[in-house]
Amino acid sequence: MGLKPQGLVVWFTGLSGAGKTTLAQALQARLEAAGYATELLDGDAVREHLSKGLGFSREDRDTNVRRIGYVANLLAKHGVIVLVSAISPYRATREEVLAQAPRKLEVFVDAPLEVVARRDVKGLYARALRGEIPQFTGVSDPYEPPLHPDLHLRTDQETLPECLKRLEEALEPFGIRLEVPA
Repeated sequence: MGLKPQGLVVWFTGLSGAGKTTLAQALQARLEAAGYATELLDGDAVREHLSKGLGFSREDRDTNVRRIGYVANLLAKHGVIVLVSAISPYRATREEVLAQAPRKLEVFVDAPLEVVARRDVKGLYARALRGEIPQFTGVSDPYEPPLHPDLHLRTDQETLPECLKRLEEALEPFGIRLEVPA
């Protein structure tokens, strides 16, 4: 009988539009091509299917993050590499959820507000800045960046291939090896 594969929770946190989902999807494609079992838990999809009915109060946001964390940690305990792409704005809740992970990698996907607002194809930042959307993370509601993330990616300064290379290097200590072209 072979060794049971060890799961991992890779938690991408950052403002809307920072590049969390883009990075998670690109990493998932590389992991799957290398034969790893993966699951992507995207904040928007989870809100639609697992957390429908929750609003954007601090309590509801924390409930959403805890639900995502529960599912992520459950999958990771069964050998899956789980990629979580969720704003998860409150540091204490992120730390609480990640403390329960069997193995974890916290990735801070960082870009300044003016950059993410420029990338926003839906115009949500413009509406939030005009006061039309209350409780919008990074504008009228806080985002608390990790104090000591395992990996800090600046998507306004690094290209997608550069970020993926750094992600690959961060996965190596977990025994996960990928070929990521430059």
